Amino acid sequence: MAARPRRALGPAASRRAKDAGLLLAYEESGYDRSVPGRLPRLLDQYTAARLKQAGADAVKVLLYYSPFSAAEINARKQTWVERVGDECRDADLPFFLEIVSYHDEMDEKGPDFARLKPEAVTRSIEEFCKPCYSVDVLKVGVPVNMNFVESTSLSRAPTIYSRSEAISHFKRASEAASLPFIYLSEGVDNGTFGEALTLAAEAGSGFCGVLCGRATWQDGVPIFVQLGASALDEWLQGQGVQNIQNVNARLTAARPWFEKWTTAPSGKE
Repeated sequence: MAARPRRALGPAASRRAKDAGLLLAYEESGYDRSVPGRLPRLLDQYTAARLKQAGADAVKVLLYYSPFSAAEINARKQTWVERVGDECRDADLPFFLEIVSYHDEMDEKGPDFARLKPEAVTRSIEEFCKPCYSVDVLKVGVPVNMNFVESTSLSRAPTIYSRSEAISHFKRASEAASLPFIYLSEGVDNGTFGEALTLAAEAGSGFCGVLCGRATWQDGVPIFVQLGASALDEWLQGQGVQNIQNVNARLTAARPWFEKWTTAPSGKE
């Protein structure tokens, strides 16, 4: 059988540094709001093998997951993750699973969900570290809503977690992970994400790094809209670089991924 033609990459992927790996998303963005459960969907006309042919060094899928959802909904999501994991294993590609915690009946940015978030994050980590999913790296939000953490340096909404309580939640979620995991910023600003990483360090969290975007560049969007591309370029070279350095300075507490991977839980070697 003739090999499938290699699919062309977009301009951004083609212009990356030569020694930079390429992580490609396999899921459709968003979800169908008319269907309960925020069910995930994969990109049409792709498989993990085809993503590898397109140049992927690893595959990522995003999953909205709530341990409080109906068992039928979660069973469908768990089966979906297993299928992606099987494809990645067969294609010999690392599988990054991004878990976004939520609740079907709550605003995930509000105080009610903030009280449930530590449990939601920890139980989700426990679930998807199981070998049946063939996940290699988890990408998770921090186990507290930082807008409700006691802070001496940043303005906050009414406090839900004391600083010591927040640290204990970081510690518990980290201890639940038998796989390497990295933190996503969940769209918070740079200062807030930096403080979250400081708490993670104080908790002795075993996180292996971060994979974030908006915490570094989102404040540049109004600069571009109001002042144009040249102003954005100036902002990126100044504040944008400073934002990345602010995150990097807190990564000294991150742990090597191979400390978690003393064995190959998914059968990959």
